[in-house]
Amino acid sequence: MSKFNAFMKANKVVKENVRRVATTSIVDENGKSPEWEFRHITTKENKELREKNIKEVPIPGKFGAFRQRINGEAYVLDMIVASTVTPNLYDAELQDSYGVNTPEDLLMAMLDNPGEYDDLAAFIQKYNGYNKEINEKIEEAKN
Repeated sequence: MSKFNAFMKANKVVKENVRRVATTSIVDENGKSPEWEFRHITTKENKELREKNIKEVPIPGKFGAFRQRINGEAYVLDMIVASTVTPNLYDAELQDSYGVNTPEDLLMAMLDNPGEYDDLAAFIQKYNGYNKEINEKIEEAKN
């Protein structure tokens, strides 16, 4: 295989969806916590999430000058929502059962334990390629 052919789409590894229990406060009829399913978001989707959560803020002492600030909490929340396959956070019946109207509010209602939410946020970020040490990335590239 030539060096050029190695970059063809057919050779691109597709990241599989993963399943994990996101909260122990939701149980099925057997008393077990159901697994949630998550997918890898694309770079394009991530760009859209970032842009959605960036706003222009004035620079103190510099009239008419602005800088960008990202709302990190909202960005991570949007990343979790975008990555969640199951349960369907957009399902109106599920939203109604929690008395909410948005997938973001539904996620927050379902994960009302702050520790579980933070654990899921860290998991989703790592699953989407964040929080890797540079040495890990170098070793992966070598293999």
